[in-house]
Amino acid sequence: MVKVEIVEEKDQQETNSPYASSSSSRTSSSVSLSSVGSELDGEESFYERLAALVDIVPPTTRHKISSRLSKTTGFFKTTGKVVGNIVWIVTTSALLVGLPLALSLEDEAKIVAQEKEMLAQQQGAQHMASMYAQPGQQDQPKGVVPPGF
Repeated sequence: MVKVEIVEEKDQQETNSPYASSSSSRTSSSVSLSSVGSELDGEESFYERLAALVDIVPPTTRHKISSRLSKTTGFFKTTGKVVGNIVWIVTTSALLVGLPLALSLEDEAKIVAQEKEMLAQQQGAQHMASMYAQPGQQDQPKGVVPPGF
């Protein structure tokens, strides 16, 4: 533990030195410093404290940190731009190519279903006609007859 003592000057002749001060000014300056320190603590923001650390960090280290931060920021900006362009290309391609293709496939599926339904109706009509036909006419093969004839 360190003990601090105030040493009074032995010779009054040395008080002519520019660095010498009277004991009253020493106590008044320490009192004023303690009051100033307590006032600044409440008013000082985090940014101000961080800005005060600039003098502590050497300029070469500050430059290295700044350049690495700017390179990292540039990398993320470039990567974000490239990813955004890729997403844009994929979505517009899907809308311009995929959507019409899906709609045409759906229309074709509807047409195939209608054709199957018509074929089933024709087969059902032929089956019904063969059930009610005269016994002598069953041996003759009939072709496909469109409905209404």
